[in-house]
Amino acid sequence: MSLQAFALIILAGLIHACWNIAAKKAGGDARFAFFTSALMMFIWAPLGWWMGRDVVPGWGRVEWGFVVASGLLHVGYYVILLRGYRKADLTVVYPLARGSGPLLSSLVAITLLGERISALGAFGIVGVVGGVFLIAGGPALLRAAHDPAARQRVHAGIFYGVLTGVFIASYTVVDGYAVKMLLMSPILVDYMGNFVRVGVLAPTVLRDRATALRLWRLQWRFALLVAAVSPVAYVLVLYAMKEAPLSHVAPAREVSMLFAALIGGHLLGEGDRLARIAGAVLIAAGVTALALG
Repeated sequence: MSLQAFALIILAGLIHACWNIAAKKAGGDARFAFFTSALMMFIWAPLGWWMGRDVVPGWGRVEWGFVVASGLLHVGYYVILLRGYRKADLTVVYPLARGSGPLLSSLVAITLLGERISALGAFGIVGVVGGVFLIAGGPALLRAAHDPAARQRVHAGIFYGVLTGVFIASYTVVDGYAVKMLLMSPILVDYMGNFVRVGVLAPTVLRDRATALRLWRLQWRFALLVAAVSPVAYVLVLYAMKEAPLSHVAPAREVSMLFAALIGGHLLGEGDRLARIAGAVLIAAGVTALALG
């Protein structure tokens, strides 16, 4: 992995952790996902028009097919993630989502896309996933909690975290193929997907406009923050994919757990601090191994 790709992933990880904390504090649902997607369309419209004015008219069915697939997968990912944040703690949902996603996408990249990974890179994947497991609660996740309500909350976090990870793996492979094999612009893949997301989510908002308006008044600041910064994080990752193998980039994205453990855990007061720090150190070691391998 080149130093430039590594730097892009580090910056993306910081941004990603911050907007996830904002989404958790918003406590939103599919309507919040609509708010953020609609705001993304307006905020990033000048860049989208400038990048796509000569490119998008030349897209065929294949390119549009990938844009639609990407948009649908991102809708599923975001709605499931938000639901998990409402039903469980960020320090359970986020680590499991971030850990299972890259593991699956790396396996797909290696087995189906023919990418190769060194022994050091494989160690990096193990380190990242192991660190995520510790941050999520470690062995405590495998045994029943004494408090039934707490046990149910942890189980919900595991379910939604892993399900979110499946969507992360899916859109990572789809978007990675689009930018690496079809040579599509990372910015356009993400921006044009907004139109798909808005179209899919609009019926949820229109079905109960009064509730949507009430939620907008409560959540617009969080939605604006997510809309402004989340595309930057993902586009940085897509650019990194153009320079480094997907099987390295996907797990290395989990550097965001370092920032989530230090920032999110403190702000939200969730989880065991010692386990979070140990997991963060293990993730750092895994990311370093990926960068070197």
